[in-house]
Amino acid sequence: MIKKFTQWLTSASGLRRILNIYGPYLGAGVRVRYLAKDFREAKVEMKLRWFNRNYVGTHFGGSLFSMIDPFYMLLLMNTLGRDYIVWDASAEIDFVKPGRGVVSAHFMVTDAMLAEIRDKTADGEKFLPTYEVHIVDADGELVARARKTLYIRRKPARED
Repeated sequence: MIKKFTQWLTSASGLRRILNIYGPYLGAGVRVRYLAKDFREAKVEMKLRWFNRNYVGTHFGGSLFSMIDPFYMLLLMNTLGRDYIVWDASAEIDFVKPGRGVVSAHFMVTDAMLAEIRDKTADGEKFLPTYEVHIVDADGELVARARKTLYIRRKPARED
């Protein structure tokens, strides 16, 4: 039973389901719309609701930020596998225009990103890449620009 649950949790569809019922995401109205089977792509969105709007009637900035918070870390953890340590190190967000209606963000892990990570961490050194994420409205106009810096290191080889 536990093995079956663990397998479900580590699949892309299982993780997407868990994230969609995760308390902070429910409270913010965030929905994971797509998570690729190979963990190389994700799409999230958030509708403007009474519980995620701010005093002036637009998307609350904290909800916009939480919408994009863990995704590069989650995608890279699952893509690189257990031989790597992946943590969020820092983040910043620039609010470009008020968010109204449905906003969304798209995340991609490219071959070039993976090659750079493997190259920079091959000798066991830490690597602190920064990836930019755009939050856009239904018309594709930029609402916010965020930068996520990750801590990535290859785990030392285990001696048996």
